[in-house]
Amino acid sequence: MHVGPVISPVLVGREKELARLVALMATAPSVAVIEGEAGIGKSRLAAELLGDPAVAGMRVLRGACVQIREPFPLGPIVEALRGRATDLAGAELTPVAGALRDLLPELAGVLPEKPRLPDDRAAERHRIFRALAEVMAAFGPAVLVVEDLHWADEQTIEFLTYLMSVLPGALRVVLTYRGEEAPAAVRAITARTTDAIGVAHLVLPPLDAAQTQIMASAILEADHVTAEFAEHLCARASGLPLAVQELLALLRGRGALIKWEGGWARRALNELDVPSGVRVTVRERVAQLSDRAKEAAERAAVLRTPVPVEVLADADPGAIDEVLGSGLFAETDGAVGFRHVLAAQAVYEAIPPGRRQALHAAAADAVRRLRPVPLGRLAHHLRHAGRAEQWVETAIEAADQASRLGDDAEAARLLEDVLRNTELRAARRAELTVKLGWAALELLRPPPVADLISGALDQAAAERNVPRPLRGQLRLLLALHLERTRTDIARIGDAFAQAVDDLAGEPGLAAWAMVGVGRPPNDLPSGESKAWLERALATLPAVGDPAMRMLVLGKIAMIFVVIGDPRWAELSEDLVRETGGRGLSRREVNAYRSIGGAALFSGHHRRARRLLTAAIEDGAEPDLRGRLELRCLVNLAAADYFDGSWDGLAERLEELRDHFGDEPHERVLVTIVAACLGAVLGRQEAALPPLLDAIATAQSRGQFDDLVLPVTMLLRLATTRGEPEPAIATAAEAVSHWEASGLWPVAVRALPALTEALLSAGRPVEAADVIERYASRLAGLDAPLAGPALGHARGLLAAAEGRREEAAREFAAAAEAYEQVPALYEAAQAGEHAAACLFTLDDPAAVTHLGRAVMLYGRLHARWDLDRAAGLGRRWGVRPPAPAQNGNDQALSARQEQVARLAAEGLTNQEIAKELFLSPKTVDKHVSAAMRKVGARSRTELARRLPGS
Repeated sequence: MHVGPVISPVLVGREKELARLVALMATAPSVAVIEGEAGIGKSRLAAELLGDPAVAGMRVLRGACVQIREPFPLGPIVEALRGRATDLAGAELTPVAGALRDLLPELAGVLPEKPRLPDDRAAERHRIFRALAEVMAAFGPAVLVVEDLHWADEQTIEFLTYLMSVLPGALRVVLTYRGEEAPAAVRAITARTTDAIGVAHLVLPPLDAAQTQIMASAILEADHVTAEFAEHLCARASGLPLAVQELLALLRGRGALIKWEGGWARRALNELDVPSGVRVTVRERVAQLSDRAKEAAERAAVLRTPVPVEVLADADPGAIDEVLGSGLFAETDGAVGFRHVLAAQAVYEAIPPGRRQALHAAAADAVRRLRPVPLGRLAHHLRHAGRAEQWVETAIEAADQASRLGDDAEAARLLEDVLRNTELRAARRAELTVKLGWAALELLRPPPVADLISGALDQAAAERNVPRPLRGQLRLLLALHLERTRTDIARIGDAFAQAVDDLAGEPGLAAWAMVGVGRPPNDLPSGESKAWLERALATLPAVGDPAMRMLVLGKIAMIFVVIGDPRWAELSEDLVRETGGRGLSRREVNAYRSIGGAALFSGHHRRARRLLTAAIEDGAEPDLRGRLELRCLVNLAAADYFDGSWDGLAERLEELRDHFGDEPHERVLVTIVAACLGAVLGRQEAALPPLLDAIATAQSRGQFDDLVLPVTMLLRLATTRGEPEPAIATAAEAVSHWEASGLWPVAVRALPALTEALLSAGRPVEAADVIERYASRLAGLDAPLAGPALGHARGLLAAAEGRREEAAREFAAAAEAYEQVPALYEAAQAGEHAAACLFTLDDPAAVTHLGRAVMLYGRLHARWDLDRAAGLGRRWGVRPPAPAQNGNDQALSARQEQVARLAAEGLTNQEIAKELFLSPKTVDKHVSAAMRKVGARSRTELARRLPGS
């Protein structure tokens, strides 16, 4: 029996949502998210929006993600743009837009010439993102609709996330996805839109009985559908509009809908007691088709995505028309396919396995005739047709295509699938595993493939026919993946070491492996570790690839700075000199970030800030903004904590925490800094759990340099509570790792807190031994914190032993040295200790030291320390100057005072920026804030109005 189409002629139950979307379209830029389960009506709502008069006159750019992935990045974006050459004719596009020539050859006639693209893949990808955004802006008022984002490839997600940060002023964006299937990255696309962008996030609910009644009446063209009928229909369909339509189509096809006295017969209600959902109803509808139409439906279900009619050429054209007439198929721009993916899935699952395999074989032959050949779909059909060898070769070809196009996620997915499900010879397995390993390392969240690399190495050892360079790359990749995921840490050093000899003909990779062997922490004697680093340094001149040379140079400099080797500064200057005057590649930005982060923890606060700031403000191309910039910002947030620039730091940390919820390394550091800051601001009890968790996580991941902050704070908190022993025990593992790895410039930051805890625990001999050991090992090393931290610790020991004058001298000198670093929080602590000693000596200088400490604590809003320092003054009958309080908008922050004093000395914004390693824009902001707060109208007047002037 012929089944006519059963589609609601009116939109039901979505009037409010449509009105909200229409209102949003009146503003630009704007973005709407339509979320809901399969069959809830997301596509119908989007279609109604595009048909509304509010969108008339706007260009509609529409694309959809598909379930079968293609090794071609940005599929739905390409689909939305590929036929738009006429619309772009005459548009003024910059040379950047020429980067789209390979991605969109259909637009070549209206695009500029292809620019020279950078060698770095990430930079090339981000330049394409810029080009896409520029082209979209050139359309003028337009609506970009991207549907089914739960199936999106990684680059589509990355592009849409990028687009939200640069959304053209005349563009509206509509995104749809199934909430229960969407990965976190899809949900995060609109998480950080600016206030300038209008946003609507709609979660579509199921229809209720009243709305189902309206829909049924519209579909059945009936004046009245009873409430009883509608309630039962709603229950059976679970409120899904698609299921309502399918159930009504089934009943009408059966002839089960009998009108009786203005309502519907009880027989129809009984017939509705079929299993709920769409699956059964769709299958019953298909069963009513002719054999030829049923075959067409099965072919389309196997193909899964809409295809040109000629691809279904073996099916009778009349049969295709029959399925179109039933409402199961839809035709768009000459392509035919199921109207809804759930219907296709229902038909597919009903096909017997043997016939399904034959249909996949026919589908493979059909899609092979398409141009260009959709390799992803071809591989899918070959696999399910049982043609294993052809599937493997096609999947590898697809992976190579994806890699050429910069879609590393798709290349890794395809290669991993082949390697996990196919028997291969050792050499072939090694070759493909190397491709997989490098592709996976390009991803923010690499898949766990260390076991595949180990398996390839084992097979290579058994068959003995794998070339040494290939074997060397496998070993290097194994080490890098274990290092990246922090799994099986004990194997990392051995894997690096074994890679070196096999990579003799690849000096860049060999030097990288050498650095991996010598990088602390490791189990090697310090001399042997240093020898590996020297060997890597000696290999650098033979490395021809500049990006690889900078990568290795950065890693060597990063290690040198944490072990106090002064050559790190020369190496970092080499990096700056070689990369000066041009945009940085991804590897070069990582080199800047690695050296800057290590220098920061080693006490080189100003140099660290210069390197980190250069990576994101001065040197890096805009193409590399995004996650790399965020990682630099994490280190800069730590720099703000270290040097005492705490204004707005808590809020910045909260924002950064949101960005790194799924990346442990940065999340741990953000948590550490936030917990330490929280304790200082007066929330000691609340800070303890995250501190302990962060310490445990950092230890398990081998992030021992990051531990210096939480260990220091934990020791201070425990000493204040009079319970130092547990904290000393917790700190012991970190301290032993620091010392065994030679990280003395890093570890010395915690020395005063450790000394104070040992003294509080009644262990003065150990405290003296620790101080002596650090003084001995730090001698001759490049360690800016060695002087003030050793003086601070010696002052604590002298004060405990009653040597007050000596202690006061040590504390005062330490406070002054800390300020030069700058490390203002530690300077305030040392100054407070100096005041305490001088009070016992009746020295009037005590008031000066206490006043400076209170002023610094106040500007830092360090409530915990401020209360303690004020208590010290009260005990000695001294009332120090009132500190700046939280919320006092007229109080200069430490950074504002620092910038203002340099401005008052006559330095220009550019000179101040260079001195403090800030951007000129940031300097201008601080100068303006300082002038406003002190009421100065010029820099000359600013000099007179600053505190202490």
